[in-house]
Amino acid sequence: MKEVLEQLHETIEESASPARLMAVSKNHPYEAIEEAYELGERLFGENRVQEIESKFPAKKDRPSDLELHLIGHLQSNKVKKAVPLVDSIDSVDSLKLLRAINKKSAEIGCIMNILLEYNTSGDANKTGFSSYESIKETVIESKELSNVRINGLMTIGPLGGSEEEVREAFLSLKDMRNKLEKDCDIELKELSMGMSGDYQIALECESTMIRVGTKIFGARDYSKK
Repeated sequence: MKEVLEQLHETIEESASPARLMAVSKNHPYEAIEEAYELGERLFGENRVQEIESKFPAKKDRPSDLELHLIGHLQSNKVKKAVPLVDSIDSVDSLKLLRAINKKSAEIGCIMNILLEYNTSGDANKTGFSSYESIKETVIESKELSNVRINGLMTIGPLGGSEEEVREAFLSLKDMRNKLEKDCDIELKELSMGMSGDYQIALECESTMIRVGTKIFGARDYSKK
């Protein structure tokens, strides 16, 4: 793990993009997270609320500088469980979901960091906003929601797509971020894009956060539930 992390940080440092590395620990034990933490990693991502609940210590019992993001699809009925567990929800794909997160955050007295997920590949099987107008409406209304803070956008590149298709998807997210900033008078610093198979392309497209799991932790054992 040490050599892989060093290589990833070297790649980031050599790129034009001042990105952060998110270690995605889906289906890996907490001991693997502790190993990555001891090696200097502080930013972690998980896909499922249930796994966070069963695997991670309560927020108050974690290292204070360990930052945990929910990056998988969040159903409205899981919002009450998710909000107290994480530092950011990076997969918000509807105004309805944002309102629910705001309500729960207000109840427990926190301001939740948010990334809005956009479906840049147009894949009907993927979640995420599917039109500029719908994501723009959500950004505008977010200004009236005092317990959420939208920091930027997230996307998943077209799985199995060519390098050209992946690059096009990432550049379209960057263009959308720039347009939203202008149209909505808001600063959106984060562009979360790039995973184990395409993070180098994402860095070339000015990603600010790459989400790497398999390359760091190894193959996932999906027999473990």
